[in-house]
Amino acid sequence: MTEKELLYVEDALGHEQYFQTHCSELVQRIEDSELKSFAERAQQQHCKIFSRLYELL
Repeated sequence: MTEKELLYVEDALGHEQYFQTHCSELVQRIEDSELKSFAERAQQQHCKIFSRLYELL
């Protein structure tokens, strides 16, 4: 993996970690069950993406 590619993966990991955290915070605040479920699924999806990117390292 080139240095540029590694920087891209590291940047993508940071973004996915941010999205996971943000979704988690939203889940705690949302009262609407349908919207809360959507945020939980988004959080799970970002967790999966983070794991896949991490495996590249």
